[in-house]
Amino acid sequence: MNIAIVGASGAVGQELLRLLQERNFPYQSLRLFGSSRSAGSTYTVRGEELTVQELREGDDFAGIDLAFVSAGAGTSLRFAETITKHGAIMIDNSSAFRMEKDVPLVVPEVNASAALHRPRNIIANPNCTTIQMVVALKAINDVSRIRRVHVATYQSASGAGASGMEELETQVKQCAAGEELTVQKFAHQLLYNVIPHIDVFTDNGYTKEEMKMYNETRKIMDSDIEVSATCVRVPTLRAHSEAIWVELERPLSTQEAREAFAAAEGITLIDNPANNEYPMPLYLSGKDDVYVGRVRQDLANPHGLSFWCVSDQIRKGAALNAIQIAEYLYRQA
Repeated sequence: MNIAIVGASGAVGQELLRLLQERNFPYQSLRLFGSSRSAGSTYTVRGEELTVQELREGDDFAGIDLAFVSAGAGTSLRFAETITKHGAIMIDNSSAFRMEKDVPLVVPEVNASAALHRPRNIIANPNCTTIQMVVALKAINDVSRIRRVHVATYQSASGAGASGMEELETQVKQCAAGEELTVQKFAHQLLYNVIPHIDVFTDNGYTKEEMKMYNETRKIMDSDIEVSATCVRVPTLRAHSEAIWVELERPLSTQEAREAFAAAEGITLIDNPANNEYPMPLYLSGKDDVYVGRVRQDLANPHGLSFWCVSDQIRKGAALNAIQIAEYLYRQA
């Protein structure tokens, strides 16, 4: 395939470049696009030096088979026609098209075949928190149908991009030096704090991030599953964590649940609390899987199960999921 990356200089774009090399993705040519600020930047991929071109309306995507797009919803909306008009498949990492009926929302471990039905030649990558949750939910739902989910997320600074990580690192240095802390990217100081506020609040009191988890989960799983989320920013650098409670159609033993997680695609089970072994973002940044642990019965619900999961949201929550979609399409071609 002839492929392109739009937003090549961003955190997800850089992760895409790493993954193309790590996974030896079978492309014939690669072109990089970005904003006027990043145009002219160069990156070496598989020994070839590539220059970022400015993204413009026109015919630059003629001959491109597939484009990974990670440059924000506004850019995706503006340039979708430019990217797809010559036949390129657009795998979009923004929120622009996720809930459009004629755009599939895909997590390969859950609904890979949905990527084959794309009337607009656009495939949407879900929100990072949704991706890691539905991978875990799929393992349980295959054994006992899930009726409803409650989830509290613990989202790292990197969920706000490279600038989010930079702000947390800057605050650490400023605190150590006794200086006033810079607060620009987040609503409040993140160091020594947790902020129960990600994205903007909606009329029902939930944030857009929380509503994404509700709406996207139902679309991906093709289910009437109910989801109630509280999304929290925490002062970790990279990889998101989630505490998840599920109510099932039939009770599931802890052993059955562990076996389901252990056998599931894309999941690594780390669940040995007697030896203090459970998933933690400090050790799982840069890893591909969704890591599950703390599997236990819900004491408040006889049909309930509770567990903890951690995943690197720049990899599985964004770049890796997009690459896996492309790999699936390549195998189906």
